[in-house]
Amino acid sequence: MGELTLYKDGDDGNTVISNCFIDNYLVEANDAQIKVYLYLLRMINAGQITSICDIADKFNHTEKDVCRSLKYWEKKGLLSLDYNEQGILCGIRMITPHDTVLEPIRKPSDEASFAPFVTLMPSGIKQIPSETSLTEAAAMTPAYEKPSYSLDDLKAFKDRENTAQLLFIAEQYLKKTLSANDIRSILFITDTLHFSEDLIDYLLQYCVSRGKRDFRYIEKVAVNWAEAGIQTPKEAQDTSGKYDKNVYTIMNALGKSASPTPKEVDFMKRWNQEYGFTQDVILEACERTVLATDKHRFEYADKILASWKQAGVHHKSDIDTVDHQFRKNKPPVSKKTSSGMFQQFQQNDYDFDALEKKLLSRK
Repeated sequence: MGELTLYKDGDDGNTVISNCFIDNYLVEANDAQIKVYLYLLRMINAGQITSICDIADKFNHTEKDVCRSLKYWEKKGLLSLDYNEQGILCGIRMITPHDTVLEPIRKPSDEASFAPFVTLMPSGIKQIPSETSLTEAAAMTPAYEKPSYSLDDLKAFKDRENTAQLLFIAEQYLKKTLSANDIRSILFITDTLHFSEDLIDYLLQYCVSRGKRDFRYIEKVAVNWAEAGIQTPKEAQDTSGKYDKNVYTIMNALGKSASPTPKEVDFMKRWNQEYGFTQDVILEACERTVLATDKHRFEYADKILASWKQAGVHHKSDIDTVDHQFRKNKPPVSKKTSSGMFQQFQQNDYDFDALEKKLLSRK
């Protein structure tokens, strides 16, 4: 259940920000709270659905930041949160500032939970509950606050034995020269969060692989890991790999509901990192695979994606060109009907029977 249904009391057909909101609510709200509120207004008036994960990704916030923002506006009376019978957040009801505050729909025990560290799963994947309720998560004060480092602090940090190598590694991952604020972030992750060099290395890899090179995002991921008690790259890898939205989306597209095996994760990493394909291209290959076979689906999808990479596919729109060229170059095949006449017919783009025989011969 990865999508949230949004409701609004009244519908004026436009994305309007009331003067009451600007005069009475805007001043006290922080950056994350304002962005979340305005984005929800925009999505409602566009008639679109969203999720906690999507909002977090759009603004480079963590899911916990989004959850705290929702609870903030609920306390202010500008929205109410709907929960299903399992206590999972499933709907957001927007309330204009001058309206009477609605009572949120929740479990009688008021222990409804949303997993701030867990990506909302696609349909068919079991939702993994968090041990921390949304209310508790919103009420918690930050466990780790970033100190105000002086220039002397930065100089002392640079003079440490292994700092030069750490900064060099960070510059290689982020493909830029680090600013003073960037170095402050690394000092915070090292001294306050107590991350080892190996864990920082993996942290940078993880964020860059998601297309995030902003240190504000990197810091938030680091704090989440610290609060979760993650101390080694292996623990971080197990956690992030287990709950990555793209991984479960691909698994679901291939008709698999279980957690991915290490080999399956390797396939998905190859498609994204080595082949460089975006999610829509990968899902197109998955769709063709499911329509063609119920065996060795990861291997089939890999063959399709490998052929697309060799053919120079970069975007989903390129696939039609490759298909057209394939059909153009392939000689027509005749098939005799029961009446004795020959009839031309179009073959599939990929000979999956031949692929299966080739795969089985390797075993």
